[in-house]
Amino acid sequence: MIQVAALYVETNGSYSGLSNVDLWDEDRDARLYNGPYPVVAHPPCQRWGRYWHGSPAKPHQYCQGDDNGCFAAALHAVRIYGGVLEHPADSHAWRWFGLNHPHRKGGWISADKVGGLTCCVWQGHYGHFAGKPTWLYTHGINPQDLIWGPTEQRIHPEALKKYGYEKARRIGMMAMVGGRDKTRIRNSTPPTFRDLLIGMARTVSVRTKQ
Repeated sequence: MIQVAALYVETNGSYSGLSNVDLWDEDRDARLYNGPYPVVAHPPCQRWGRYWHGSPAKPHQYCQGDDNGCFAAALHAVRIYGGVLEHPADSHAWRWFGLNHPHRKGGWISADKVGGLTCCVWQGHYGHFAGKPTWLYTHGINPQDLIWGPTEQRIHPEALKKYGYEKARRIGMMAMVGGRDKTRIRNSTPPTFRDLLIGMARTVSVRTKQ
């Protein structure tokens, strides 16, 4: 089976313990990855998302894109060794690095002038607790059709009971998850989606051999 490097992943997360997966967690510092395997990259998203500046209650604590070069290194690795990079939908990193924004309804489009592709896919189709729209950037893979488009409306039963339909719909599933679990669940990669990304990365070597 083709070896793949998983970059910027949790030490004991969903990529841990998989055969033929070279794990690059925080201790190994994925910015230092220099091949030779195709990659699945999950660079940190905190400084690229809606609240890149910090908590709404205490804004402007941080600078946009201040991730110590993680996204830049991940993008470079995907372009050099092939594979796929995952980030939340509407990530400011796409604009920052000159990548085309994918269509929310799905489908692959050209991402840049060096042969990259990008798309929007909803992890809820692949087992995530919430819908979690996600942007992918790929290079050198054999692109495939995914389950395109938004997931069905998901309403937390406790929110529905407590707030009624309109507010429950508006605040979404994650609003009813408290404490540390919220971050863990939001950031987690469902096994089905993880396997999909690994499968994409493994097509890099297949294409090379053809």
